[in-house]
Amino acid sequence: MSGRLAIRVLRDPALLLASGFGAGLSPVAPGTVGSAVALLPYLALREAAWWWLWGAIALTFAVGVRASAHAIRVLGRADPQIVVLDEWVGQWLALALIELALGLHSGVFGAPPSWLVLVTGFVAFRACDIVKPWPARFVDRTMHDGFGTMLDDAVAALWAAALGIAILYTLAL
Repeated sequence: MSGRLAIRVLRDPALLLASGFGAGLSPVAPGTVGSAVALLPYLALREAAWWWLWGAIALTFAVGVRASAHAIRVLGRADPQIVVLDEWVGQWLALALIELALGLHSGVFGAPPSWLVLVTGFVAFRACDIVKPWPARFVDRTMHDGFGTMLDDAVAALWAAALGIAILYTLAL
């Protein structure tokens, strides 16, 4: 990542937010780095009342639409790699849905250790974000605005949650 771009991101609050507070400036695998950094606030949010987590997901999605649109406009390219706030929303959504399923069906899943749930959710989300199963791929290819940038990762998160739940169910057998 060029030093000029890093300075520009650090000086522009919307770019700083869209880049996941600089995580998207990683020269290697910015999406993966963004997803990993997203685990830190997730760990705090999951300890709060349930509505804090779901509210944070909704608010971050909404703010991400605006911040991503700003990044697209300023940087002049659709879905720039430095934008990783969509990974934050996707990672949080996948993990929240996995943990919701575990909580609702604890008799089926038992009580897997938190680290296993986090690793499973992280890997499942990264896989689904990279592969982009339908309709995430459709959104990614047809919607080139801030909403599309955020939506394709949210859709990928639904697949990741299903995959993570299936993996944890298989491990519980």
